[in-house]
Amino acid sequence: MNKYNGLINIYKETGFTSNDVVAKLRGILHQKKIGHTGTLDPDATGVLVVCLGTGTKLVEMLTDHDKEYIAVCKLGVTTDTQDMSGTVLEEADVHVTRAQLHEAVQAFVGEYDQIPPMYSAIKQNGKKLYELAREGIEVERKPRRVNISAITILDDSNLDKDNTFVMEVKCSKGTYIRTLCHDIGLRLGCGAAMQNLMRTRVGAFALDSAVKLSQVEEMRDNGTLDSIIQSPEYIFKDLDKIHVKESCRLLLENGNSFRRDNIINEDPDGVNDTEYTDEMFVDGNMVRVYAQDETFFGIYKYDARTRQFKVDKFFFEKN
Repeated sequence: MNKYNGLINIYKETGFTSNDVVAKLRGILHQKKIGHTGTLDPDATGVLVVCLGTGTKLVEMLTDHDKEYIAVCKLGVTTDTQDMSGTVLEEADVHVTRAQLHEAVQAFVGEYDQIPPMYSAIKQNGKKLYELAREGIEVERKPRRVNISAITILDDSNLDKDNTFVMEVKCSKGTYIRTLCHDIGLRLGCGAAMQNLMRTRVGAFALDSAVKLSQVEEMRDNGTLDSIIQSPEYIFKDLDKIHVKESCRLLLENGNSFRRDNIINEDPDGVNDTEYTDEMFVDGNMVRVYAQDETFFGIYKYDARTRQFKVDKFFFEKN
């Protein structure tokens, strides 16, 4: 059985890869079943949501969540990695006004077809692009449709001094911020590369609740680690919550389906505060399912044909 189950919001420090963080956590927590929910470049910092134990069932779902970043972009330089860690390919003089910068940046709000960088973990014919790039091979990449819901320039006061500006980006999964910087540079005609990147949010997980690996170690030692591990149900808090009769507990423990009449309806203790309406029993409706003692079993989906709730994601582990 896994020692820890759930989601932990890690502050990834510079110099670590996302896989380094997972490897270090496996050592700190003494458990193998750990996975992260979206790669951050080694030089980038910020929110890296890590799934523990049964929480690893959420990796794919959390990877799909929208993300927010704060990036420093430097105009007048183009590199092979699209950030300042790469080899400089071209330099150009910058004659960009603040108005031109703001106009260029806003052109990328909404959906746009982004060509992924060669230095990325995307696979092509079974090989990661960055492996090909290191061999000096460049291949054609298909554009990927990404969605940027907002770009806000937070600081353009250094534009005249060192050609840099700071922007906040809210975007869909699969968006490369260094490619966005590169594309802004193309649009302005002077080139650009990402100088610094911090991820400030992944879905419901924000920077202000992220903890460093050293803090995780301290909390493990003083017994307070459970206070920062979110239950897998945390990301489903918008779903209706229902409780099932104690007589059906064994059904739940074995991951079986249950019927509408297995739900506690008459409830003097207020365990079920959900108002039962016909909307809840619509085909495909998802609910959080609990035993009467608040044990969380998982996310179930209603099947109108069989008139049963069936497991969609199961999180219960027997002691």
